Amino acid sequence: MPKRVCQHCGYSFEIPDSLVGENFHCPRCEKNILQPRPVREPNEKIKLTVTAPPDLIYAADQLAHIAQEIIANVQRVIVGKPDQVTLAVMALFAEGHLLLEDVPGVAKTMLSRAIAQSVGCSFKRIQCTPDLQPENVIGDFILDPTTGRKDFRFGPLFSQMVLVDEINRASPRTQAALLEAMGEGSVTMDRTSYRLERPFMVMATQNPIEQEGTFRLPEAQMDRFLVRLSLGYPSAEDEKEMCIRAQQQHPIETIKSVTTADEILKCQRGVRDVSVGAEVRDFIVALTRATREHPALRLGASPRGSLGLFHAAQALAAIQGKDSVSIEHVKTLAVAVLAHRLLVRKEALKDYPDGAAVIREIVEQMG
Repeated sequence: MPKRVCQHCGYSFEIPDSLVGENFHCPRCEKNILQPRPVREPNEKIKLTVTAPPDLIYAADQLAHIAQEIIANVQRVIVGKPDQVTLAVMALFAEGHLLLEDVPGVAKTMLSRAIAQSVGCSFKRIQCTPDLQPENVIGDFILDPTTGRKDFRFGPLFSQMVLVDEINRASPRTQAALLEAMGEGSVTMDRTSYRLERPFMVMATQNPIEQEGTFRLPEAQMDRFLVRLSLGYPSAEDEKEMCIRAQQQHPIETIKSVTTADEILKCQRGVRDVSVGAEVRDFIVALTRATREHPALRLGASPRGSLGLFHAAQALAAIQGKDSVSIEHVKTLAVAVLAHRLLVRKEALKDYPDGAAVIREIVEQMG
């Protein structure tokens, strides 16, 4: 069957030979693929539409059902990594950003694309290189020759799901351009602030092995990521399954959305209603404060780390269908949420090769 690409949403799909040249609606956006895209008038300003807050909030059981649908859909592409897929969806529901750090070829980019296509949100990919400029990410003002006025041209950052591939290959100036968007959900250009459309999530990838020609992410930027994940190599059986699934075409080409942006907003709002008891709050604060006093660390977790662990635990509990957070939820997430925010002293690297080792020790001591 011939392939077609929807000119409205960019979705690629196949249509029967009998329908070539006939009216056919895109399976994703349901628009007629033969219908031309609306043409912008020369003097018409580009407007950014921002999604309004949801009127309805999903309960834990509804939220868990949607989360499991997303997870199952993503696992059609990502084989044998259920824990990592669950944590990635958890980051989305907790309104956080995701950093995927691993060697090349282990499906970091595929995981990001699969999540974006599963949730029915607008998606853009930014391939980082040393010559990438901030205006290539945020956007820039262009001069309208008919009116002589400057109009703002929105960059790829103005999408709901943004994949920043190989973020450590971008210059520090370009990396810093992401800070406001990740922290505040807005972008300021020429004294004008533009609110980003929600849900908004940055999924960044980086290779920790090859550091030639790269720029290490500063601590302030690392702290903006709610979760850092590593996928690792698949098992032999999982790798065989990957070969079988990709024999005819890559599974990412057939994956469809199982929810909508509006439903994701309801889930994110529902996560905030998950109960966190006093005992769990005390455990979260004690854990993060212990990192600031650990002798092997020269930088502990900030209050943003406490808040991130708090909201991440709410999201994980909701995904599991629970209406309250337990200490076990916090322990499960401690390494993924806190480890990348820590800096180990050079003299302590022999005993603590990374922040994850420190977090595991602290959690074990706290019982």
